[in-house]
Amino acid sequence: MFVLIDGFRWQEMFDGADQALMNKEQGGVQNVDALKAAYGRDTPEARREALMPFIWGVVAKQGQIFGNKDKGSIVQVTNAYRISYPGYSEMMVGYADPGVTSNEKRPNPNVTVLEWLHRMPRFRGTVAAFATWDTVPYILNRQRCGFYINTGLEPVTCLRPTPELDLLNRLKTEVPFRWEGGCFDALTFYSAMAYFRQQKPRVLYLAFGETDEWAHAGMYKEYLDAARRADSYLRVLWDTAQSMPERRGKTTLIVVADHGRGDAPVEWKTHGKDVKGSEYVWLAVLGPDTAALGERSNTPALTLSQVAATLAAAVGEDYCAEIPAAAKPIADVVAAKPVRATAVTARAD
Repeated sequence: MFVLIDGFRWQEMFDGADQALMNKEQGGVQNVDALKAAYGRDTPEARREALMPFIWGVVAKQGQIFGNKDKGSIVQVTNAYRISYPGYSEMMVGYADPGVTSNEKRPNPNVTVLEWLHRMPRFRGTVAAFATWDTVPYILNRQRCGFYINTGLEPVTCLRPTPELDLLNRLKTEVPFRWEGGCFDALTFYSAMAYFRQQKPRVLYLAFGETDEWAHAGMYKEYLDAARRADSYLRVLWDTAQSMPERRGKTTLIVVADHGRGDAPVEWKTHGKDVKGSEYVWLAVLGPDTAALGERSNTPALTLSQVAATLAAAVGEDYCAEIPAAAKPIADVVAAKPVRATAVTARAD
């Protein structure tokens, strides 16, 4: 399982709510006292657990988390643009394509690790992707890739009808747009869960986008709330996988962000090649091949481009053997001889 939380800063991941932004002037917060009650705590450790309880209560105890710059753990993008399409492509392809320079909706000429896996007989028909952002079908190249992709407000029509699914599809026609090209993460998540429970894909990619949208709008409370919801969705996804006999003890969860953001109190709203700090991201891994080393410190620098080979290794495949341009998998989180497991993915902008 591979999950992306779009544009969620490493600062909040490791230190929790940023006190410089818990105000109306810099964070657009209307009820400061309520926000501090929800997320304000005396220490960074307490603040981050209040914000991301699954990440810090489960992943940090049973898996590994990288990207705390203050502790000598660096994860950064290698693409020069530090925006979503180049970041999505880098992590899914295994290297930064200098020709991918914008968020323009054009089919990705590069084959992603998801498409690469889907071409294998043992993975055919068992790869799926769900995302809030309607540019994702272009990044994954829906015209060519062959696996199921559902994004934005697209109805889910490939499943056995259920009252829950019928309601979900109806909501997608009635919920008003908040952002052009995207929808609320809840619609994406519950679509993905309906598919996951019925189809039981071996490789699932799930990309959330609200964190990036609320940050661009300068609405810090909503940004934090979106991160908190994403964390709760990770818990449901993980618990559901562990409830399935065929997935229990065989599932790897990889959670990442596609780019960073600028520093508080001003540039946190934006990112890009000219915004300092946009290159820094974070990465969390939980699974049977990942030692329980928790929050890592003083580690060799990692790159977003290593995600593709790491995902392949989690399901027992050597991506770099066929795609030599791809960055190597993260050795600390995969077995020396990877077992054939199940991977899940997520998006963070």
